[in-house]
Amino acid sequence: MTAIMNDVTIYHHSRCSKSREALAYLESKGITPNVVKYFDEPLTFDALQNILDQLEMDASEIIRTNEKIWKERFADKELSEEELIYAMIEYPNLMQRPIIAKGEKAVIGRPKENIDNIVK
Repeated sequence: MTAIMNDVTIYHHSRCSKSREALAYLESKGITPNVVKYFDEPLTFDALQNILDQLEMDASEIIRTNEKIWKERFADKELSEEELIYAMIEYPNLMQRPIIAKGEKAVIGRPKENIDNIVK
């Protein structure tokens, strides 16, 4: 029997294999999380700031610096925390994924075993 745990949220990109693996991992543990498809519905500034607070990380720590868009548009710039957040909102592929949140905590679900740090 699958339990719906509304206190678990996955920030999910269905075209990302690691994101799909994390979702399947949660489901294998009997957890049906809230799925936020942030590529379809962009995050707000406040929502992304809240995720960073849950992760206990700065925006620079979750930027995917190997992405082409990062290298073309941002790599040679000094960006503030606010500017990095807005960059991830405009270009969601810049954000590390997947992110799994529960309560006041969140983890980057890669490797998928990181999820065990907040979902037991």
